[in-house]
Amino acid sequence: MYRLYCLAVVLIISTSCATSGTRLSSDSSRIPKNVDATQFGQNSEDAAIASAMANLRSQAGDYALSSADLLEITVYREEKLGRTIRVSQTGEISLPLIGTLKVSGKSVQEAQQIIAAKLSEYLVNPQVTIFIKEYGNKKIYVMGEVKNPGSFDVPPESKLTVLEAISLAGGFTPIAAKDRTRVIRTDSTGKSETWTVEVGEITSKDNKKKALSLKPNDVVFVPQSFF
Repeated sequence: MYRLYCLAVVLIISTSCATSGTRLSSDSSRIPKNVDATQFGQNSEDAAIASAMANLRSQAGDYALSSADLLEITVYREEKLGRTIRVSQTGEISLPLIGTLKVSGKSVQEAQQIIAAKLSEYLVNPQVTIFIKEYGNKKIYVMGEVKNPGSFDVPPESKLTVLEAISLAGGFTPIAAKDRTRVIRTDSTGKSETWTVEVGEITSKDNKKKALSLKPNDVVFVPQSFF
């Protein structure tokens, strides 16, 4: 009986060690010795950015159309009915066959269904696609290790720098990796470009000119320091 008790204790201790030994953390002191700390931090950083971008994409799916949005509307196999048109201040667009239609406050999917329903009076099973080429309400997004992450309006007819955007988000948190701040920009085709901004270098008096100006829909991501 005593031997069985000892064996059970050994198994519990072994299981506990195995579990704790494989747990990864942003704290470099807890990274297993056979894992490169820099690579681990980079992988964690990339995963955090991917998660933030996925969250933004899900939010975009709930976007309600508004005035000044520039829409690219296509009707499958009906090129002449397609239009690139800006939503008016009254929230309306004008399309061939169906005339003026109010779309503000509608999601992209709802607007597609409304247009398709109107066109069904003239076409058999019309397939309508709407792509937002330009948002009327221009915003930038600040994510990661800032005090108040979220979306912020781009001031009309003015430029917003990375540092100004971070300031709008309440500044860095104590664990922010300031010099690994990234700017992610996605074009109309869905292709993304990423820049790394060394904030410490920019804030020195001689390098103010290196401050990167943001464009609408840019994402500023501040990673967590893993050292």
